[in-house]
Amino acid sequence: MSLNTPARPAQAPCFWRDERLPFIEARTIADGRRVTYTRHAHEHFSIGAITCGRSYYHYGTQTFEISAGTVVLMNPGDVHACNPIRNEHWSYHMLYLDTPWLTDLQHQLGFSTDQGYRPFNTPHTRDTSLYSGLLALYRLLVDKQAELLHKQSALVGYFSEVQQRLNPSLTPVREVNHKLERAADFIREHCTEALKLEDICLAAELSPSYLIRAFKQYYGLTPHAFLVNHRIQFARARLRDGELIADVALAAGFADQAHFQRTFKQHFAATPGQYRENLKPSANNPHWPPATRPWSG
Repeated sequence: MSLNTPARPAQAPCFWRDERLPFIEARTIADGRRVTYTRHAHEHFSIGAITCGRSYYHYGTQTFEISAGTVVLMNPGDVHACNPIRNEHWSYHMLYLDTPWLTDLQHQLGFSTDQGYRPFNTPHTRDTSLYSGLLALYRLLVDKQAELLHKQSALVGYFSEVQQRLNPSLTPVREVNHKLERAADFIREHCTEALKLEDICLAAELSPSYLIRAFKQYYGLTPHAFLVNHRIQFARARLRDGELIADVALAAGFADQAHFQRTFKQHFAATPGQYRENLKPSANNPHWPPATRPWSG
């Protein structure tokens, strides 16, 4: 970082992405005391390491108190949120992995014989090998001098170890509710539109009262929260492509840019501008790797 580059606030998120590794994205927060999330879900697999302090980890209907040394895991679609405990300092690194890449690795390792993603049943662990391995992988990924082959090999090696140490869940797949899944598919396909409840009910052949009650039980989110979550995922992809924030807000179906800004930050604990400007290939991003220093209180 040059002397003319302003210091980045500790609570500001840092993002990393490398166009040569399009299936993975990294994020770090040095001071999470003001970082709060609404309950949300991702289409990809997420894994993170708490590097300092403590936080609450809301996972489905459960809430855990986690601390430095903990590895957290979220399957695609798992509703979750991590939030600070009072005003205590905490920090973390997160990796977001495209589900098809991980599914292919599971298949290669023999954990998924039907080519489908096999979810984990472990929301968090204090496995010291996985924790130290995740920190080492993170440092390697953001290292501008590291060779691509080194990064590729480390990714396969680490996530192979994750599979072997935290066997994917062998619990039966939940009973499929085809009508609710039709409702979800309709919301996904039309997430950028101004949907009405009767439109979703008509597409799914469900009554409004049943849809509202059963949808949240099945997916962990209300139909509206599910809609907003997919709008944010849509917007996130557009921001990664460098599109203007105002254009993304309009394309994603938000009434105005201010509403989009607030909602994006609730879901991602970062503004659209922070995400768009900082998520660049590491070779071109002067903020990577971020400065590291001991916490002084």
